[in-house]
Amino acid sequence: MPLHDLLPENDKRSNLLVRTEPVQGRSAARIDALLDAAAFVVDQTGIDRLTTAMVSERAEASIGTVYRYFPDRIALLQGLRDRAENRYRLAVVAEIQDSNPTNWWGAVECALRAFAQMYRAEPGFRIIRFTDVARAGAERDPDDGDAVEWSDLFAERFSEILSEEYGLPAGEELAFRLGVAVQIADALITQAFMADPAGDERMLIEAQAVVHSYLTGYYGGAPAE
Repeated sequence: MPLHDLLPENDKRSNLLVRTEPVQGRSAARIDALLDAAAFVVDQTGIDRLTTAMVSERAEASIGTVYRYFPDRIALLQGLRDRAENRYRLAVVAEIQDSNPTNWWGAVECALRAFAQMYRAEPGFRIIRFTDVARAGAERDPDDGDAVEWSDLFAERFSEILSEEYGLPAGEELAFRLGVAVQIADALITQAFMADPAGDERMLIEAQAVVHSYLTGYYGGAPAE
């Protein structure tokens, strides 16, 4: 079930938020409150000024509570990245299930729409998602500990959906090309929201057109739905 495998809980390489105890009940609520506070600070002041003290004050929590789950500001930033990634995956799955696309490009469009919506709805996303890994923490492959790009992880999982559900040829080439498409979309959608907080519609349409042109050059025509 490739679409099901995109869900964060079904991916063994999906990062878990930094914490010292299982996330259950009250602990999950605390972590969300701390990350909400961190997202607010990042949106207001930028990534470089974020401190654990600011998060403590905004969340109305003791500094000890912050350190219990996030030992430093990098852990907070990584936590925001992880949460945003997980929420994006959930949004892609929901979009595909709701839209029920009939071809592979329809599934890609679902992913692009969900991406743009994250900018509109996810606090801190426009800053945290696109910062460099040295400042916001790198994801790690649990098998070998190497740093892993978010775009590569998503492209790998999404390629399985497009091959098994929509008939594109499976393999490393598909995952590589989807990774390139993610980078293209990343750059253009970022620009759309730099120009307009609601997302410049012309730039968003252009992002879809460029990604469509790139992928159909390899996998044939697939009309927009």
